[in-house]
Amino acid sequence: MARRLLAEFLGTALLVFFAVGVATLMFGFGFDGGSVASGVLATALAFGLVLMALAYVLGPISGCHVNPAVTLGAALAGRIDPVAAVGYVVAQFAGGIGGAGVLWVLFRQAPSYHTSVQGLGTDGYGAASLIHISAGGAFLAEVILTALFVFVILGVTSKVANAATAGVVIGLTLTAVHLIGIPITGTSVNPARSLGPALFVRGTSLSQVWIFLVAPLIGGALAALTHRAFYSKLEADAA
Repeated sequence: MARRLLAEFLGTALLVFFAVGVATLMFGFGFDGGSVASGVLATALAFGLVLMALAYVLGPISGCHVNPAVTLGAALAGRIDPVAAVGYVVAQFAGGIGGAGVLWVLFRQAPSYHTSVQGLGTDGYGAASLIHISAGGAFLAEVILTALFVFVILGVTSKVANAATAGVVIGLTLTAVHLIGIPITGTSVNPARSLGPALFVRGTSLSQVWIFLVAPLIGGALAALTHRAFYSKLEADAA
């Protein structure tokens, strides 16, 4: 169990460090060259490619959830026992905070960096959203996007799926989710990814982070229920 928890901590930290790092460089430092589309594409690919790599490296150890919403979905689908799930979630939140902390310290070495200006790839609604989505719209978007993401994960890691291609599908799905989600909320679909950066940016990001903690968990739960409805008989026949 210690090895599995360490894998979840490290995986979440690496996901936040690299992918949130790219988001900050694109939208905070302006490396998107003034093109929102370029920033969205680069950030979406960063999240998808990092998770794809982690899925193959850490998947055999812990399943590579690196996301409390995924762990909740897995627990409700009967993939992981509740005690282990709690340990996973704690490790993931710790990893998200740790990864964001290292990234924040790194960016502070740049003379032009100010947390209040460049931020740290946080999620948000209203003025913090590229399309100024409302709180209700942000909540709905995060529920839907997370439900799709977790449903795909549960499907491609089921007994009837091809495990060899699971990492690719999961990574590409996260990329697709970010392509639509970044302009809306910045895209969370992962409470640990949202809480870590918000703790360092504080202000509006921290006051709004509750949506990005609650909505993805609801989406993960809905995904588990949908998975059970579609896959319970298939998995029982394959057992």
